[in-house]
Amino acid sequence: MLGSSRSRHRLTTALAGFGLLVTGAALQVGTAAAPAHAATTYRVLFDDGHAEEAGNADWIISTSKPDPLAQDSSPSSETDWTGALSSWGVALQKTGSYSMKTATSALTYGGSSTTDLSNFDALVLPEPNTLFTTAEKTAIMNFVNNGGGLFMISDHTGADRNSDGEDAVEILNDLMTNNSVDSTDPFGFSIDSLDISSGYPAAISDSSDAVLNGSFGTVTKSLIADGTTATLKPADNSAVKGLVYRSGYSGNTGAFFATSTFGSGRVAFWGDSSPIDDGTGQSGNTLYDGWN
Repeated sequence: MLGSSRSRHRLTTALAGFGLLVTGAALQVGTAAAPAHAATTYRVLFDDGHAEEAGNADWIISTSKPDPLAQDSSPSSETDWTGALSSWGVALQKTGSYSMKTATSALTYGGSSTTDLSNFDALVLPEPNTLFTTAEKTAIMNFVNNGGGLFMISDHTGADRNSDGEDAVEILNDLMTNNSVDSTDPFGFSIDSLDISSGYPAAISDSSDAVLNGSFGTVTKSLIADGTTATLKPADNSAVKGLVYRSGYSGNTGAFFATSTFGSGRVAFWGDSSPIDDGTGQSGNTLYDGWN
């Protein structure tokens, strides 16, 4: 299924843990086995309506929106789709188990738009750089509460790519603490205002965890290059769990990758956009290959 040893390397170092939701970017894993095709297609919506392309950011799976298949219906490499997240998108597409779309306008839930959250199983927020509106936060929280998956990707504090006074740390914390559905620490963690310059966060040892031992392989570690972590608060939500930790940290502090639940839905937090950047994208952006 994979065309070269380089492709196998990309898959095993980049994807793991899709058993919980879509939790996979740039985790190092220990097996090259490709996941089996699912009986039903898992529908993933990537957000591009909140300045995800501001500055040098290029956090899209394809310039073809909403449907990346319009750029190439059968991609085999990261350059078949244009965007710094194209490796992620192509890796999912090649399994035959996922369908993907990109939202470029306000997020809704229960509407008629083709990118309305009711049409998807998971929402990926790849380092948003503008605040979500009150209506959008209500939509996101209700979507998760009713069974949707939410994958939040932050970056370091101060990464304000569009100079509007807000960075992803503040924006995602605002989503969790300032919404009309549940503002009482609903996911059981907060994102730290840190800029961690470098490191290789390591996975905990838990052979029973569905994210660490998913269809893409077994997670061992990741990369951080100017990113942040989360502080866990299990007293607020007992389901919160740190899976990958900054060196020297464990327990409730220094979680680079964490999961939780809310209502019937699943939540994942990822502390850096660098590992999801495959180094390829639109002309004029300065990109760095953390994915490979």
